[in-house]
Amino acid sequence: MILNKRIITRLRGRTIERLLQSSNLPLPLPKNATEAKLFDFVTSIRVTDAPDEEMRNYSTHDFKRFIYTLGLAADETGQCLELGANPYFTTMLLKQFTNLKLSLANYFGSDTKDGRQEVSYRSFKDYAPLKESLNFKHFNIESENFPYEDALFDIVIFTEIIEHLTINPCRVLREIKRILKPEGVLILTTPNVARLENVARLCAGDNIYDPYSGYGTYGRHNREYNLQELITLLKYVGFDCEQSFTANVHHNAAEQFIDITKIFKILEFRKPDLGQYIFIKARNTERNSNKLPSWLFRSYAEELLE
Repeated sequence: MILNKRIITRLRGRTIERLLQSSNLPLPLPKNATEAKLFDFVTSIRVTDAPDEEMRNYSTHDFKRFIYTLGLAADETGQCLELGANPYFTTMLLKQFTNLKLSLANYFGSDTKDGRQEVSYRSFKDYAPLKESLNFKHFNIESENFPYEDALFDIVIFTEIIEHLTINPCRVLREIKRILKPEGVLILTTPNVARLENVARLCAGDNIYDPYSGYGTYGRHNREYNLQELITLLKYVGFDCEQSFTANVHHNAAEQFIDITKIFKILEFRKPDLGQYIFIKARNTERNSNKLPSWLFRSYAEELLE
């Protein structure tokens, strides 16, 4: 009986590995950087108004996501806007490993004006303690026009934001398009609603919706997407996706909800889109529709939908 249990456990492990082989991608490490050294650098980053434990847990949990994002931006140059920069893990990686000229924007915080944030971290070179003050603009991307002129930026970093929007993601994407130069780059990341854990949750009868948040409406995920939805949405508002993938960034907990061998056959064709996060690199090349896609919006005037 013990042998049989071991065999079953091994078979389940192999089944999960087969499903996730397209999502467990190698990290795009910068030249002369090891994963361990990058991890030490990222997890050393602190901001003055956040508890150390919270910063450490966040940077540890999402470390791989920051590196995948860096990989999408690694070869880009010019003016870059990072939306939702706080708590600056991606910011500091971009400053360390790219030649981008960074502008930063935030929403969360008590101030309603532009400001400065002091960030402390350990030097990537020799781990010496360092501090830096970062300037940022403070505004709500859903309700305000972006405070930047047209075609100002070569690249916009838009990570872990679209799932928080409550009103009109098309408007936000069109504002990004407006401030991007022609052929400018949009880098977008977001949790994948079709990730294996969510499939397992639904099969087990669990709910996949995000809990209500003490940080208010924007503190929760209000609408998650799958990969094809985002590609379709970006195409609709005028972006051409040149690179897209899903990837796991931390432990996959699907087996906590259901025996994956029971649903393997119906998921095998979906292996490339079962990762925990979606990563997209798109260019500002297409014409912009000024309506709303009917697959994403409802209860609007008929003339606004298509």
